[in-house]
Amino acid sequence: MGFFDKLKKINIFAGFGSELTDDFYDELEESLILADTGMDVTVALVEELRRRVRSEGVKTVDGAREVMVRVIADTLSTGEVNLSTKPSVVLFIGVNGVGKTTTIGKIGHQLRDQRKKVLFCAADTFRAAAAEQLTIWADRAGVDIIKQHEGADPAAVVFDAMSAAKARNSDVVLVDTAGRLHNKQNLMNELNKISRVIDRELPGCARETLLVLDATTGQNGLVQARQFKEAAGITGIVLTKLDGTAKGGIAIAIAKELGVPVKYAGVGEGIDDLRPFDAMEFAQALI
Repeated sequence: MGFFDKLKKINIFAGFGSELTDDFYDELEESLILADTGMDVTVALVEELRRRVRSEGVKTVDGAREVMVRVIADTLSTGEVNLSTKPSVVLFIGVNGVGKTTTIGKIGHQLRDQRKKVLFCAADTFRAAAAEQLTIWADRAGVDIIKQHEGADPAAVVFDAMSAAKARNSDVVLVDTAGRLHNKQNLMNELNKISRVIDRELPGCARETLLVLDATTGQNGLVQARQFKEAAGITGIVLTKLDGTAKGGIAIAIAKELGVPVKYAGVGEGIDDLRPFDAMEFAQALI
């Protein structure tokens, strides 16, 4: 059973006949829009499909389906998280409720299984019980955690974590940040302050800023991604909750419009239900 099999209920090509007619392309556009790819991205995808179908001499809907899988896979930008230095630092950002802390827990667990020495940093000091929630995941994953009291300065917690990472010879530090979007300036100021601390304490370290998005929010997720990209210069996306009601097309919209790679995807609550994102596997499941 493939990782993205929970997406298959969408089946964008369901109910089409075998002929490649204008009606087929119109219906395909409707299906893609319903799958949360958005209007502009849908038009671009269908235009590319038409171009490739013509150039490859494809005559049937089944043939077009195979071409569409490649079109979507090629559109999706992917990439591995850069953990090339010791320690490396990964910041997780995103609004509350998207599964940020859970994502850190799962990735930490997987890195621990790869024999990496992982350190969690509880820099979300604004949400009540955020540190406690991350502590539960740290215990479950068997990794260390650095935290302070609720309301503490997030940059101070990050400073403690960077110092601890050096002292404990950690391989990677996973940093949980506050999930609020009062306004772009507040967010930018806080993340800049955290970045300065990391630059000062671990100059030249490999760094990632991953935006965690709830796939069920559809086009609203794209709005969030735009705001966070402007404020924080994100290096990748973690797309959670691709099971349930999520249509999945939002992954294509983000990749196409923002040029930011999807690096992880989550399809459930289990510890293994979050994996590095595979564009071809995702495209096959979606189509």
